[in-house]
Amino acid sequence: MKRTFAILLATFSLNAYAQKQEISKVWVSDLGNGTYKNPVLDADYSDPDAIRVDDKFYMIASSFDAVPGLPILESTDLVNWKLIGHALKRQPPFEHFSKTQHGNGVWAPTIRYYNNEFYIYYPDPDFGIYLTKAKNITGPWTDPILVEGGKGLIDPCPLWDEDGKVYLTHGYAGSRAGIKSVLVVKRMNAAGDKTIEEGKIVFDGHEQDPTLEGPKFYKRKGFYYIFAPAGGVSTGWQLVLRSKNVYGPYERKVVMDQGKSPINGPHQGAWVNTPNGEDWFLHFQDKDAYGRVVHLQPMKWVNNWPIIGVDKDGDGIGEPVLTYKKPTVAKPSVIFTPAESDEFNDNQLGLQWQWQANPLATWSFLNPSRGALRLYTAKIPDSAKNLWDVPNILMQKFPTEQFTATTKFNFTANPKLENEKAGLTIYGLSYAYLAVKSKKDGLYLVYSVCKNADKGKTEVEKQLVKLDGKDVYLRVQVGKGAKCQFSYSKDGNTFTNVEDVFEAIPGKWIGAKIGLFAVRDQQTNDSGYADFDWFRVEK
Repeated sequence: MKRTFAILLATFSLNAYAQKQEISKVWVSDLGNGTYKNPVLDADYSDPDAIRVDDKFYMIASSFDAVPGLPILESTDLVNWKLIGHALKRQPPFEHFSKTQHGNGVWAPTIRYYNNEFYIYYPDPDFGIYLTKAKNITGPWTDPILVEGGKGLIDPCPLWDEDGKVYLTHGYAGSRAGIKSVLVVKRMNAAGDKTIEEGKIVFDGHEQDPTLEGPKFYKRKGFYYIFAPAGGVSTGWQLVLRSKNVYGPYERKVVMDQGKSPINGPHQGAWVNTPNGEDWFLHFQDKDAYGRVVHLQPMKWVNNWPIIGVDKDGDGIGEPVLTYKKPTVAKPSVIFTPAESDEFNDNQLGLQWQWQANPLATWSFLNPSRGALRLYTAKIPDSAKNLWDVPNILMQKFPTEQFTATTKFNFTANPKLENEKAGLTIYGLSYAYLAVKSKKDGLYLVYSVCKNADKGKTEVEKQLVKLDGKDVYLRVQVGKGAKCQFSYSKDGNTFTNVEDVFEAIPGKWIGAKIGLFAVRDQQTNDSGYADFDWFRVEK
């Protein structure tokens, strides 16, 4: 009984948190006049997939090695989205993901609703295709089980046919499987949790559609459809295949490309429809350091082929829209966006935060009575050459192209140690940070840059100023071209710029991130700690 009550209480807390209305100060897609601008999410929700259940839409995205993983977003109009939870609280295999695994982990997932249950299929390119299920979108989600083990199996999508048979389509990662640009269809058991055959390649994209990947499986008016992008993430096009037989042969048609729009390589996504029958398509665009952002396109059917976007020249191939009339829904949505700022006044972190690996309880402590997030300094792994290999970095996505992030915190160092550090970072294959560092004679503010961190390069550190108090304000202004200007303040009013301007670059398959950290380089019987009062994202 106590356990049941605890689960109910946890679910209620999650639902209450999810209902908070957040409105970004830096990017809102809804223009407030019945139209919207793309992207609907100007943040790195790559490989989006979405479904509608009754009058609500749910979207998931790739999360790679970030934990919690498999973010779940909810909308009633496809334009205003809020982050309501994650399906993956810890990533298996647990020991493997106790260390950073850049670019590995959850690749392009699929969400479906079948027989009153939510199904999420996700691939881990090193271990296979997993399935997790839930009766409610906010969970609890079942422990992931392997639908099929193996290397290089990616981008799975199921289809429940009218005759009761269950199928799975997926692609292959050349880096692991030794082949790519082909799609396979295979049978699963009735439960949809195990493949029961080797399957059959149903389409080969080597000649016309290189780097074919990300298939999404649908059936409409007797046709099996596979929506799949090809041609490369930043340079490709959206392809649709159709056949009267699940195993083919499949006809091909390009249904969207960049055309004359500025939206490069409109890439994989999801077909959804509204309760009144309108068709829409969610997809991503690769924006380099800013990640893979989500666009919403109108869609229509012509001769049993979809056209995505707007077909301005009448050639049957759509191109992305920049602004458009919002989807028609029964009840207009209020404007909201995924959370970005966090006052740290609750007993759980904002849902936007993710760690670099499966977290330990000793990394952080939320203290609502003080309204602060405490990060304890954790020892950097012996094998780490820089922060690239450090798991206890708490990060979130860039919310748009131009924004300012500020945090206030104070640092209490272990008096027996030197070189404890806590601060604010812009993080990718190269990174920079502004941090408070402990030395024998007190606390100093330092600025560090590490170019080619993923290649094991060392940081270059500049000592800025000795601190005469504990409280410090750290800020970074991110501008066009991902140019990042760090600054600091002792009073929260007057900020001093760091001389260097750092240009953010992507991480492994992801955009740059912004985050908080606390580390030390020695083993000890106790740690120092940083108390972050708040983290605010503004213009």
